[in-house]
Amino acid sequence: MPSSEEQRNQTAYDRIGPQWAAARNGFFGQERTFLDALLEGLPASSLILDAGCGAGRPMAEAVVARGHRVLGVDQSRVLLDLARQRLPGERWVLCPLTDYDFGGAGGERDAVRGIICWDALFHIPRQRHQELLRRMACRLAPGGRLMLTSGGSEHPPFTDEMFGEEFFYDSHPPQTLRSIVRGLGLQVLMDEFLNPPTTGRDKGRYALLAQKAGS
Repeated sequence: MPSSEEQRNQTAYDRIGPQWAAARNGFFGQERTFLDALLEGLPASSLILDAGCGAGRPMAEAVVARGHRVLGVDQSRVLLDLARQRLPGERWVLCPLTDYDFGGAGGERDAVRGIICWDALFHIPRQRHQELLRRMACRLAPGGRLMLTSGGSEHPPFTDEMFGEEFFYDSHPPQTLRSIVRGLGLQVLMDEFLNPPTTGRDKGRYALLAQKAGS
């Protein structure tokens, strides 16, 4: 079951869906570098699971433009409808990430070569992160890659506003996240702060790319 914080975020994203989709229409900073590294060397038409896909831009849209397939999962019906309109040939699943069966139930057992969890993990209470990441790692094909963002500081859970709606945020600090990922048998290939934490409002945004053993 999604937590009360996740449910609150879902309601908030539904309310601001069109505004958020209009604002989130391109890559920022090193985001494209991380996506290029995720997709490097993959066979044509590889399946990429976008966990917390939002409205499908820019990540899912760029994946499809590179000749791959997308399976997008999000808990916001409004954002998912926008993704479906933008990329009608892909698969879209309405479901909270903490409820989603990453094992591939419902005919979704195709090998997943990459998983994107971009700006979604930090909306979920940190005590649920390790289990969620474990399920993602299990779904990856051997040699598959996981690309994610998290918060970038030691701060406790907090709320902040976006387009007038309140959102919940929580994250392990980067060193703890790296330890969790390595403990799941993934090798960290890249990691860096996309937004370093400040003494003000910005608590930081940290990105990581890891690879599962095998080929």
